Amino acid sequence: MPDRTPALPICRHCDGFPTVHITTDTRHPDGTRATLRAVCPACKGTGHTRPTAASAVVVRVGR
Repeated sequence: MPDRTPALPICRHCDGFPTVHITTDTRHPDGTRATLRAVCPACKGTGHTRPTAASAVVVRVGR
């Protein structure tokens, strides 16, 4: 069955890559590197943005 839900627009701030891991110079006892997780503050880690209320308003002109 086809999915008829509209696709949400991709976040302009992270271009759809909402979470990144940054390596540090420190290592864990097993030898793996310690990483920091950074999440896009605009989309809060979803990669998509919701349409604003102003863009969802339909305006009728005339009669």
